Amino acid sequence: MELTDLKTMLQIKDNSRDSILNLISKNTESALCFKLGEKKVPDELSYIALEVAVKRYNRIANEGMSQYSQEGESITFSTNDFDEFANDIDAWKDNHGKGDTRAGRFLFV
Repeated sequence: MELTDLKTMLQIKDNSRDSILNLISKNTESALCFKLGEKKVPDELSYIALEVAVKRYNRIANEGMSQYSQEGESITFSTNDFDEFANDIDAWKDNHGKGDTRAGRFLFV
């Protein structure tokens, strides 16, 4: 993921947050690669890494919380940042022969 894309999504115009943005980007891409069983995020799924990185940045100082409320404002965080992309990830894996292979066959004797 390009740091400039992440900064544009977050409307950050200076370099003061680059170290945290780079760390979030690296960790998000690593998590997505693990989920995909790939060493690099495929170009067609790069939007997932960007969207999840934005979520993670916006949750800074609220890590580990499932909800946050202050002065009438309430925010609920997803337990897994990748949940809303599960169908896309599964479809990509199915299309690239990396689908769930745990499903087995039963033989009754």
